[in-house]
Amino acid sequence: MTPPAPLVRRLILSDYRSYTLARCDIDARRVALVGENGAGKTNVLEALSLYSPGRGLRRAELADCARRDGPGGFAVSLDIAFDGATTQLGHGLTREGDRQFRIDRAPVGSARAFADHLRVLWLTPAMDGLFNGAAGERRRFLDRLALGVDADHGGRVNRLERALRNRNRLLEEGVADRRWLDAAEQEIASLGVAVAAARRETVSRLAAQIVASESVFPWAEVAIEGEIEGWLAEAPALAVEERFREALAQTRRRDAAAGRTLTGPQTSDLAVRHGPKNEAARDCSTGEQKALLMGLTLAHARLVGEMTGKAPLLLLDEVAAHFDPIRREALFAELETLGGQVWMTGADPLLFDSLRGRADIMQVTPGRIARL
Repeated sequence: MTPPAPLVRRLILSDYRSYTLARCDIDARRVALVGENGAGKTNVLEALSLYSPGRGLRRAELADCARRDGPGGFAVSLDIAFDGATTQLGHGLTREGDRQFRIDRAPVGSARAFADHLRVLWLTPAMDGLFNGAAGERRRFLDRLALGVDADHGGRVNRLERALRNRNRLLEEGVADRRWLDAAEQEIASLGVAVAAARRETVSRLAAQIVASESVFPWAEVAIEGEIEGWLAEAPALAVEERFREALAQTRRRDAAAGRTLTGPQTSDLAVRHGPKNEAARDCSTGEQKALLMGLTLAHARLVGEMTGKAPLLLLDEVAAHFDPIRREALFAELETLGGQVWMTGADPLLFDSLRGRADIMQVTPGRIARL
């Protein structure tokens, strides 16, 4: 059964990147933004991605999102239709550099509050090197997967990173009072096990979703490789937390010499294999890797819909150009089955010609968005 979907009906950008003021009214579940390279298509997707906790699909500094030569700061507003009601969501940056979040014009504490109304997922060309890149990039990808189904995961990851930095500083300074280190390591153990458990649960559910799904894209075998995750497969979380705390206490001298903590979920990795070929994703061709990543993204979107009861908003940047016409049409057909709204970009309007009458196709030129 396809889950219901929140739909973006209006988007307003104020002093955001290349836009002084732009308004986009949407009727369809699928939206195609077309225009020349550099016209501002990805800027629109980035503005939408900032409704998810974190720094968005570009991982940019927020100050860089404000329009150059503008007054400083920016604002992004959405009207979301769901279950017969319309909700306004807003985020922005003031001229003084303060981040703001609003729901129906009332202030809220963070982007975490938007998750009750909207989950946002994305796939961008920058992710093409995921399988061949550093483990840190795959951990970040894994955390985005977990965040899609658990809106509090990002906060735990951030607190863990701060706790690790605190322990590293204490080790570097050679703090004499061991109670400071004991407290830091207790916090790391608690947060680390929670982060590892959420990642492990997400990967397990995603693997099951991939098995259950029928997709035109090759299926992937996914697994998480990490010491803490391995311990969680053998023992309850509380026992693993104590074991982790003891390990941290025993490796203080080693970690002080290394300048970082060498045990914990901050060293884990996501392992992906091309299922039909039984080959590590990193050893596959570029085209095969793109198809695997697309299949993972679609499976994750289905998982988010199942677990949250709402189909997510999916952002696909320049994805249509990567596939031949047959695979592209199969992608469009599969996107319909997700139930959620999908925003896509492409330089060539012909890429979306088959969607005319079934999608909102918008022409993007510098500073302007208009229906084509």
